[in-house]
Amino acid sequence: MSKPTPSDYMRGSLYGLAAVSIWASWIIAARRGLKTSLTPWDITAIRFGVAGLILLPYLLKKGLAVDRLGGVGLAAIVLGGGAPMVLVSYAGLLFAPAAHAASLYTALIPVLVAILAAVVLGEAFTVAKRIGLALIVAGVLGIVWGAGGTIGSRQNIGHALFIGAAMLWAGYTVAMRKTRLDGLHAAAIAAVGSLITYVPLYAIIFGTNLLNAPWRDVALQSFVQGFLTPVISFWLYGRAVSILGASNGSAFAALSPVMTTLLAIPILGERPAMGDWIAMLLISGGVYIASGGLLPARRGHRPQN
Repeated sequence: MSKPTPSDYMRGSLYGLAAVSIWASWIIAARRGLKTSLTPWDITAIRFGVAGLILLPYLLKKGLAVDRLGGVGLAAIVLGGGAPMVLVSYAGLLFAPAAHAASLYTALIPVLVAILAAVVLGEAFTVAKRIGLALIVAGVLGIVWGAGGTIGSRQNIGHALFIGAAMLWAGYTVAMRKTRLDGLHAAAIAAVGSLITYVPLYAIIFGTNLLNAPWRDVALQSFVQGFLTPVISFWLYGRAVSILGASNGSAFAALSPVMTTLLAIPILGERPAMGDWIAMLLISGGVYIASGGLLPARRGHRPQN
């Protein structure tokens, strides 16, 4: 791939920034919904009820790609991009603030993908990735220490759930890369799979719970979780990667913790402590380096939200 021109870089950067803004917005929207009338179960049903219906025509056109994915790959796509991963991440927001979700979920994805890809795909674990991982681990330990450092504390439960969600998404990403499955195609399989399996189960267990929720809460989650995140952000991120390349495009994930934190201050009233800011900067810097931000010529991996 030839080096992007200044105008190409500007366009690609705008696409990348827009995608990261959406990644930050779904965390803020979910945290806001959980503070009002909704539960993780409710928001998950909204997300895949809307996204599944939107992406159903696309999936009918493209198919399930079972011949390429196989049973294990299909399971990784549905578990890592569908209701299980989303439920785990939303549940984490019951215990820890939005800024921690961005640091321990979104920002961890590139490095977790790199580790899993090294094992499954045999990809090289470069010096840059090792340096990035060291910075990220330091930042993660800083966040845990700032939350009290006690195993089993309320915030630490959220931290464990965020890391678990990131691991599920890493499996999704590696399965998608191994089979060269298009990003929107993988999203459609996960969304429609959860529409068919999770949404009916939710309706049986919780009945008409969503009908009793304020319509503004439901509308906000439908727009952000069901449309912006699984449809628009995938397209924006794909455009950024196509223009800038995989390494430079993935480096934008490093902005997620700080962007989420800045949005959480006016919207949620969550003001991080100084230690959290330092930890988030360490994580952001680590992800930037591990994603190839300092090595434009190297092709890296591709994180997803």
